[in-house]
Amino acid sequence: MNTAYDIIVVGGGPAGSMAALEAAKGGASVIMLEKDREIGVPVRCAEGVSQAGLKLVMGFVKPGWISQKITKAQLIAPDGTAVDVGTAGQVGYILHRKLFDYDLASMAGEAGVNILTRAYVYDIIRESGNIAGVRAEHLDRKIEFRSRLVIGADGVESRLGRRAGLKTRTKPKDMDTCAQMTLADIDIDPETIVIYFGNQVAPGGYAWVFPKGPRMANVGLGVSGKYSAEMKPIAYLHQFVDKHFPGAKILTLVAGGVPCVDTLKHIVADGLMLVGDAAHQVNPMTGGGILNGMIAGKIAGRVAADAIRKGDVSEKQLSPYVKEWHKTEGKNNERSYRIQQVVNKFSDKDLNKIAQTVNGIPLKNRSIMQIFKTALLKHPKLILEAAKVYGGV
Repeated sequence: MNTAYDIIVVGGGPAGSMAALEAAKGGASVIMLEKDREIGVPVRCAEGVSQAGLKLVMGFVKPGWISQKITKAQLIAPDGTAVDVGTAGQVGYILHRKLFDYDLASMAGEAGVNILTRAYVYDIIRESGNIAGVRAEHLDRKIEFRSRLVIGADGVESRLGRRAGLKTRTKPKDMDTCAQMTLADIDIDPETIVIYFGNQVAPGGYAWVFPKGPRMANVGLGVSGKYSAEMKPIAYLHQFVDKHFPGAKILTLVAGGVPCVDTLKHIVADGLMLVGDAAHQVNPMTGGGILNGMIAGKIAGRVAADAIRKGDVSEKQLSPYVKEWHKTEGKNNERSYRIQQVVNKFSDKDLNKIAQTVNGIPLKNRSIMQIFKTALLKHPKLILEAAKVYGGV
């Protein structure tokens, strides 16, 4: 087994695969190490993306990636008031994440990336103070992989980032704890995503129903870290499912944390880059991170390959990744975080009033932006921020 490469990517999710793919396309020798036994398994994600965003990142969409097309959205206030949201013809997708992730990794492999699963990375190798690779366990065997550069796509609270001295810790108030079931044999509109709000449903967060077919959906919720100690997210989820989908067949159950905060202050160091959840590149308002992670991965992989060609993997040489990320999506994440901080303070009474007011707007004009205008009426500066992020929605 070859253990020496230009670049090691740790983590085989969408962000890691895109970073590995772009780095290999740029001429670097790359290995991607994934701790799970199979790329794309288990699925810890609601699996939703926009059609426009996916086409922008990938340039194409394979039908096999799509579990369900979404054409409508509905928001449910704490008192049960339903708000149908105009989508202006925009389409969303609920992915088959297992197939999607597998295909991304396959594309990286076709570009020359070596891929090793069941490879648990537990430490960084340093030589003369510089990062020189990683230590991993593979099938009960300890292996040292050497490289000139390491890209961490290893998820929330990145172990690699911590080992390199970067501050990756998330404040409890900014870490949503989530639980999700895939339910079958339920009555839903397969083209409508439904979002539920309220302190009895998911305090500081929301619950979602993302259809995966005519009678199947990902049903989950996220609870702000401020409240997760009061009652576990899984308990909120069982309560929600018992109320809305009694008798449903539970096919899967997963749980995890989502960093709903803006990007880490430092996402590069000498010989190291962080991408995806490891860099906190999730949208703080929605908790969605698939496309953001892929965008970051593409940028990071391109910059990494350039650094290898130049023989310089210093923090300064890697800084174009930081600048391009900030320009492309990072600034929007900062805006979304500021908006989220205000929205999370709304009481159930506030949310009910907003829903009732929005329902007075004709459906053809009832966009996400109009909802933000109504919700942020007392925060005009944030309305401008929302317009920059959601103005076209």
